Amino acid sequence: MRTFIILWLGQLVSTIGTYMTGFALELWTWELTGSATPLALIGFFFQAPRILINLVSGVIVDRFNRKHLMLLGDTIAVLSSVFLLLLSLTHTLQLWHLYFTTVIVSIFSQLQELSYSASISLLVPVQQYTRVSSMGSALHYGSLIIAPAIAASLYPIIGINGILGIDCFTFLIALATLLPRRIPQPEQAETPVDLWQDLSVGFRLLLSHPPLRNLLLLTLPFGFVHDLGENLYTPMVLARTSGSAAVLGQIGIAAGIGGVTGAIAVTLWGGFRQPIRGVLVSMLCAGLSKMTVGLGRSAQVWLPAQFCSSSNFPLMESSETAIWMTNVKPREQGRVFAANSLLGQCLSAIAALIAGPLGDQIVEPAMTSSTGLVRWIFGSSPGSGFALIYTSCSLSMIAIALYGLNTQFKEEDT
Repeated sequence: MRTFIILWLGQLVSTIGTYMTGFALELWTWELTGSATPLALIGFFFQAPRILINLVSGVIVDRFNRKHLMLLGDTIAVLSSVFLLLLSLTHTLQLWHLYFTTVIVSIFSQLQELSYSASISLLVPVQQYTRVSSMGSALHYGSLIIAPAIAASLYPIIGINGILGIDCFTFLIALATLLPRRIPQPEQAETPVDLWQDLSVGFRLLLSHPPLRNLLLLTLPFGFVHDLGENLYTPMVLARTSGSAAVLGQIGIAAGIGGVTGAIAVTLWGGFRQPIRGVLVSMLCAGLSKMTVGLGRSAQVWLPAQFCSSSNFPLMESSETAIWMTNVKPREQGRVFAANSLLGQCLSAIAALIAGPLGDQIVEPAMTSSTGLVRWIFGSSPGSGFALIYTSCSLSMIAIALYGLNTQFKEEDT
């Protein structure tokens, strides 16, 4: 566990810097445009390149040195932040620069993240899989506590330049923790490299393995409706609060505290004996919490609802990861994880592409003349259309979870 914990700490520091930059760039983009579409396009330009690189990323991770790939990903990330910082310092930073660097970082971060996740099963014993997965959730949500708090308070003072400078420093810390570490490599099958065989093996295993196939039938539609709503979350909050960075930061902190609380609980508890139950129960609770976020109109509602929402995702993610690690051999994990990621990213990119225009051009304008129950629930002020879409997506998440629970109970009865 020692090597894993050191790497985890380095990634924690780096992720804090990344989230700070993401928070600051969202504020910068909203101040520049006041529209949801550019914010959603950032998500699209992050997901779309991953679809292409995922066709070969699993092969690359399973065939090449994973430590070198992780170092490459971190190096490209810090160079991208330096590039944006130089543009900002010279007052030439534009939206297309942000889209361009997002594409570059997306490609190499996919290799870095896949190398990291595929190395975990070789770094820790099998009985620690759920626990280290929850530590991964703690990394994400712990960063959500710290990053919005720092970024929201520093952004009015040091602006985007200072935030990008901090991000560069945190990446250097991640590189320093990774360089001296030895990352074990999986045993290679004694077969010649066959690109088509390598590309198809992940999908063949997914389709031929009933537990993995059934899991995908739940997680893929759940992820799509989740991402569709999530792309409108920041515009919804900013529109309803007149662009308040403080409120957005407070909600982010609440989400982070909820995520860390959930991760600590899973770490101490260990999760359900049947991981699929953890996936389904957390899906249901997350959907209910997000529905409350969509129905709310103030920080007093958003803060506790977002805390509850985030507290469910460590159980969902760690339970799902435990299913994957248990059912896939280490030497095949890169390709299988990449196949799973590819399917999810295709749907996530579609969600990001349609979320902005759907909100800006269709639902948001329609809400200004809404009447009856819809107007009573969501209002007609700026952000009401985003809230309607967000709530509808949350209801879909609940429906998917209930379907999965019903199916699971029927299987147990038979």
